[in-house]
Amino acid sequence: MVEGIVYRYRCGIAWRDLPDVFGPWQTVWTWHQRMATDGTWDVVHAKLTATADAAGLVDWSLSVDSTIARAHQHATNTTRTTGGWTELHESADRAA
Repeated sequence: MVEGIVYRYRCGIAWRDLPDVFGPWQTVWTWHQRMATDGTWDVVHAKLTATADAAGLVDWSLSVDSTIARAHQHATNTTRTTGGWTELHESADRAA
């Protein structure tokens, strides 16, 4: 199961595209979900990081990117108040 989960993340594929050698993708996903929910992956990550750090294999340098990706004003789902009264256009007059 762990190999199937790691393969899926390493390749960046959808769960449904997992090769048959790992078994049904639903089973692999279920195991991944259980291990994520009960904190198993957090424990594994902490132990691997601590072991690698103790061996001097971790470089703790940090890189910050200042690139800004702006979205179009209509790409957000926030409402914008204009400060004025918004009138609704009545279609009843046109329908008659």
